[in-house]
Amino acid sequence: MHILKHTSFDFLRWRWHAIAASWIVIIAGLVTIATKGIPQGVEFAGGTVVIEQFERQVSVQQVRDALDRHYSGGGQNTVVQAYGAPEARQVMIRVPAVGSESGTSLSREAQQVEDALRQGGLPGFQRLRAEIIGPTVGAELKSKGLWATALSLVGILAYLAFRFQFSFGVGAVVATIHDLLITFAFLAFFRYDLTLNVIAAILTMTGYSTNDTIVIFDRIRENLRLMRRESLRDVINASVNQTLSRTIITSGTALLTALALFFFGGEVLHGFAFTMVVGIITGTYSSVFIAAAIVSLWPSSAPARAAAHAPAGLGAAPAPPARRPGAPAAAAPPPASQPQRRSKSPRKARAS
Repeated sequence: MHILKHTSFDFLRWRWHAIAASWIVIIAGLVTIATKGIPQGVEFAGGTVVIEQFERQVSVQQVRDALDRHYSGGGQNTVVQAYGAPEARQVMIRVPAVGSESGTSLSREAQQVEDALRQGGLPGFQRLRAEIIGPTVGAELKSKGLWATALSLVGILAYLAFRFQFSFGVGAVVATIHDLLITFAFLAFFRYDLTLNVIAAILTMTGYSTNDTIVIFDRIRENLRLMRRESLRDVINASVNQTLSRTIITSGTALLTALALFFFGGEVLHGFAFTMVVGIITGTYSSVFIAAAIVSLWPSSAPARAAAHAPAGLGAAPAPPARRPGAPAAAAPPPASQPQRRSKSPRKARAS
């Protein structure tokens, strides 16, 4: 299925504009993170989790409004979400205040949450569980997340350097880092909490972006063999144009799904869906403009080595060797022998 046929857009013409735009967003995001930071969920910052079961069905918004009005410190940093099956009428409330796992501190924090719910006029409820996530657990999650990201980038670089060439690996890694920085910048701009759901969305869109980049790189490698007389710039532009329909179809389908989650998935999935929307757009953009631009700017003759590892295709027939000066001309090939007519046998000739 082709949405666009025989396109010839000069994508590399806009590579410097794209790089400049990316730097502007990244720098603005880093400044925002340095001055305001990224809001962190209780999984990373630590907090208290209280699970309440109500006598009648209540909405998440009703619980959040009660906490906003009556909980000390407000409910702007409080996470409220339905817990379990809808008929169970259970709500999980996570507040950033960290108490002690034992003694009166945890009980006091849970009691403040319940007092806010009663003052908000909500129906009767009972506490099912109360526990805390300490900042030590949050620091461990951060450390493991950073290590996982670093090792994945090293793996991407090693695989593409082995499967294609080193410049292709560098382009994919730079594009992946670009996607991460852009995503964190938008999370800081719109003040979304950094939760485990958001981390899952970041890892998902990282793999999606890398797959899109590899598809374009594979087409570049094939065209390096088939378009030996063309410049590297023309080969990259042709490859991006040839995969443009596939990019639009896959990215558009994934984007529609993420938008549906964002608008209809509820408050709990807002952070996840927002990260997916930003990641899909950024990943598609970086595969076309950032990763391909890195390969085009790489100062080496390595693209020729990538063509040598490309699968054999239908290339031009090899030219005959040039004749040395003074050497006799090659003999012309003998003409094809014509079938000779068989003569009549002597017996048939006498009979005639």
